[in-house]
Amino acid sequence: MKRDFLKVLLIAILPMCVISCVDNVPEEEVLPRDAVSFEYYIDQKNDSLYYLDYYIDSYITFVNTSPASTVGKIEWDFGENAVIVDPTEQGKDTIRCYYTEAGTYNVKLTIGELSKQQVVMIAPIKPIVSIKMKDAICEVRSTFVDLSVELPNPQNKPATFRWIFPEGTKDAEGNDVLTFESNSPTEVPQGLQFSHVGSQQVKLTATLGGLELEDVMLNVQVGYNKEVPTLYYAVQGGRIMAYKLTDAEKPADMIINSFDLGVASGQHPFTLLFKDSLLYVLDAGKQFYYVNDANGVLGDGKISVIAKDGSKVQTMISNAGQAAFDDPFYGCIDGDFLYYANRNTGFMKVKLTDRDKVYNTSEYPYYVNHNTLGYNNNGWGYGAIGGTLAKINGVWHWAKFYNGNGIYRFQDADILTSAITQGDETNRPKDGIILEAYPKTFVYCSKVATPILCFYCTGEAYNGVYAGTYDEIAAITDPAKQLAQYELQFTDTAAVKKSFKGNITGNIPAVEGSGSEAVGICQMAYDEVNGCVYFGFRNNSAASINYPPTGIYSYNLETKEVTCLIEGVSVYGLAVNNTPSKLF
Repeated sequence: MKRDFLKVLLIAILPMCVISCVDNVPEEEVLPRDAVSFEYYIDQKNDSLYYLDYYIDSYITFVNTSPASTVGKIEWDFGENAVIVDPTEQGKDTIRCYYTEAGTYNVKLTIGELSKQQVVMIAPIKPIVSIKMKDAICEVRSTFVDLSVELPNPQNKPATFRWIFPEGTKDAEGNDVLTFESNSPTEVPQGLQFSHVGSQQVKLTATLGGLELEDVMLNVQVGYNKEVPTLYYAVQGGRIMAYKLTDAEKPADMIINSFDLGVASGQHPFTLLFKDSLLYVLDAGKQFYYVNDANGVLGDGKISVIAKDGSKVQTMISNAGQAAFDDPFYGCIDGDFLYYANRNTGFMKVKLTDRDKVYNTSEYPYYVNHNTLGYNNNGWGYGAIGGTLAKINGVWHWAKFYNGNGIYRFQDADILTSAITQGDETNRPKDGIILEAYPKTFVYCSKVATPILCFYCTGEAYNGVYAGTYDEIAAITDPAKQLAQYELQFTDTAAVKKSFKGNITGNIPAVEGSGSEAVGICQMAYDEVNGCVYFGFRNNSAASINYPPTGIYSYNLETKEVTCLIEGVSVYGLAVNNTPSKLF
């Protein structure tokens, strides 16, 4: 019985197996064709090099591909600026033309009463410039470079080339070279060296058929001849820049220029952070001071992640379309996480590997809210506006300069599991508050015998930049009397000492921000290798002669000297890559 059942089962399965082994070959589908159709392409016979590019003067072949059933008089319409190569081709299935100006053109083929239209995009002719060198990087006064240029020239018109070089460019024999002119793209400068560090601009002007073409700028990144740290800074209304922090061995006649990374700074990038070859830019967006964002939709800030050479830009987290005051203002990196504070409520925790995230309270709850620390209404009040956030020797330090005054210290164990309306001595962090002088930004310098705290105070009575040992600053009980001795000043060429007064109301008019929320000095950065602290200062005073000029300043922890590193540049945040390198 069992054997008979198995036979029946086998007989039933076999047809199924046969069916499953037959290929499922789809029937060939004949798609309907337009009654009128055409295709076009660059005439490769006349332009074998750029036959994939639709440039001015390129010979374009148009072919009627309409079905044989479509009959009638053939008419081509190429729009303005088109030149038909052979007018006798008009009315035929194949026709050639070229365009004398760049633009977008509607090409129309009409056959009888039917027509078809397609868009053709014509690009302007522009020289294509490149640089060749044997070394991995272009090192100042060492690397020889060769330049090359390609010029799309479909109709072989006469051309001229004029190269313009930055100051300090030398030829293979060591002679200064400022310009180089030729009538051929094969006659180009060879064996060049650059005498200065930073982005060196090589300019090429060219003409084709007597007409001037758009200038080409080649940005050559010239590195230093030794491995040194790199300072990154965000220019107001500009780009992210990098600057080599050279040592005393730099030749006196060598100029250190900044590198242009080609990445926009953003709107208000108050904080820059660097770790593991990546630069993190915390942009508070357009609206960083008080605004009545009743609907919670004015947010436009974000955190960007930029490769150290600017070659790649990613978004870590965005606050677009949400509450303006949840934009990222200040922050720090600790371990595998980035912590960032919003305007006046608390700070969040984000993994360094996060990309293309959108801020939301479920995925990114407050790591610390004002009401989850014993400082709530017991040190700081509602909406206490904060500045620099850092973790020093396991202890959080958070600067407050409105509805809170000082650097508030706490440990992770001090963070409460539920909100409170009023702190007291039982839950108030034992590390306590230091520097009750309206500090906005600070940096802790640990790679010295005695750790130093450099900081900027925005309070009118204390407005300025200061530095002292951490223990000295932490011990201050009466800033009005004790703080002055730690103030940093800049000595100008006339040996006049000038204080760094930020752009706060009542002292220097605020040009960005309002009242206590004026921009002032946003961030300080510590160079562990050279033992220096850097900060950006903007002289916005009507009596500008009384204060240091706008620029980036350096404070040497050993010599106590303040120097102007880069004059004339207005910056927000800055950060140091302390890993020495010749380039980035």
